[in-house]
Amino acid sequence: MGAVLALAALAAAGVLTLHTGGGGGTARAPDARAARVGWGFTHTQYSADLGQDAAVGTAARTLSATPLAQNQHIMGWGADNPEPRRGKYNFADLDRRVALMRKTGSTPVLTLCCAPDWMKGGGERTDWSRKSLEKAPDRAHYRDFARLAGAVAARYPDVRHFIVWNELKGFYDESRNRWDYEGYTELYNLVYRAVKKRNPQALVGGPYVVMDSEAPGTGSYASRLSGPWGAVDQRALDVLEYWDAHKEGADFVVVDGASYTRTGSRPVPDEFTATRKFADVTEWLTRTTGLPVWWAEWYVEPADEHDARKTWTEPHRVAVQAAAMMQLARSGAAGAFYWNPEEQGADCPGCLWRSTELADGGSPLPMLDLLTRFARAFPPGTAYRDADVSGKDADRVRVLAAGSTALAVNTQDRPVTAQVDGRALDLGAWEVRWL
Repeated sequence: MGAVLALAALAAAGVLTLHTGGGGGTARAPDARAARVGWGFTHTQYSADLGQDAAVGTAARTLSATPLAQNQHIMGWGADNPEPRRGKYNFADLDRRVALMRKTGSTPVLTLCCAPDWMKGGGERTDWSRKSLEKAPDRAHYRDFARLAGAVAARYPDVRHFIVWNELKGFYDESRNRWDYEGYTELYNLVYRAVKKRNPQALVGGPYVVMDSEAPGTGSYASRLSGPWGAVDQRALDVLEYWDAHKEGADFVVVDGASYTRTGSRPVPDEFTATRKFADVTEWLTRTTGLPVWWAEWYVEPADEHDARKTWTEPHRVAVQAAAMMQLARSGAAGAFYWNPEEQGADCPGCLWRSTELADGGSPLPMLDLLTRFARAFPPGTAYRDADVSGKDADRVRVLAAGSTALAVNTQDRPVTAQVDGRALDLGAWEVRWL
C-alpha cells in the first residue's frame, strides 16, 4: 500500500504518468532538462541533521531560504552501512538526511557509494579504521551492490538523481598503472539498470573520475586537454572515453577536480587564472559525451604543508571560489556541488553554515551567501553577456553578467578601481560585489 501511495503522490506532482487501463501501468521517460540541477552542495559527516535543537532549526530555515540541490552518499559521510548483511537494511541515517533535503525544499541527489564490507571480503561490521570507503565491491558482488542501489531508488521515489560511485574508489589497477575502467563500467551498467527498473523517472550518471592535472611541461601522463593551468592526466580521459563508449546509458556525466595541480602546489600561473581549468574540462566533456556536465566536487585551495588547515583568509577563499563558479557557469555546467567541510567546532574554513553542534549554530557563512546568490542569479541555461570593464585595474577584476545583474570579483589583495558597464567601482582586497 505504501508503494502505491508513493506512486500516486508522484503522479499528482506530475513526475509520473500512470495508465490504469487493462494494459497495466507505464511511466514516461525522464525529462532531460531535469539533469540541469544547478548549484548545490554535498553533505559530509557533520551536517545540519544533528546537533543542538535550536541550531538545527536555524540551519533548516537557512537552507530553506534559497533551496539548493543537496547530495548525500548512501554510506559514509554521515550515513552508516545501509546493508550490514545481505538483505538486512539499516536506512536510519540515510532516512534522516533525505528528510532534511525534503524539509528544506532541495533537489535531492544520492551518490551510490560506498559498499558494505561483506561485499569486499569483510564481515557484517564496518571497519571504518581500514579505509572501508576506499574499496570497491568484489566483482562477485557487483550484482549485490546493484540490488542495494535499486532498493535505495525504490525507498526514495521522489529522489530522481543518482551518481554511481565516488572517484572510482578501489578501481585503480596498480599492476597496469591505470584505472580499471572496464570493471567500473561493468558495475555502472548493472547499477544503471537496477535504478531505472525501480524508478523509470530516475536520472543516472557517472563515472565521477578525478580530473587530476600536472603543471605545464611536467608529468608522464599529460594529455591534450591542457591550458595555462597544466594538463589533465591522460588516464582520467581514458576512463571517460571508455565509459562513454561502453555505458548502457547515462543522463549526465560526472567528474570532480581541482584547479591546482596533483602535487597540491600553488595553482599555476596563479589561483585565479587556474580556475580556467573548470571551463576547459567542462567544454571537453560536452564535446566528447554530448551529456549535461556535473561537477560532484570542485576545489581551488591547496592544503598547507601539513595538510591540516587551509591557509587562505575567508575573503580570499570566497573570491577564488567565485571565479571558479564563473568559469563553470560560462562553460555550461549543468550541476556543481560544493563539498561542505562542516565540522563540529566554530573554526571551519570554507563552511556553509555555523556548526549545529553549537548553541548559536546554523546561521549562514560567506560561502553559502555566495552559493545561494549565484544560484538565484545564474541558473543553468542563463544567457550571459559581455560586460564593459575598463579603468586602470580592469585586468584585475573578473565579471560575470546576465541581464541587469553582474558579479564583480577583485583578484588582488589590495583595493582596486575599475568601471563596470560605466559604473565606477572601488573594490576592497578580494572583494566580491553584486551589481
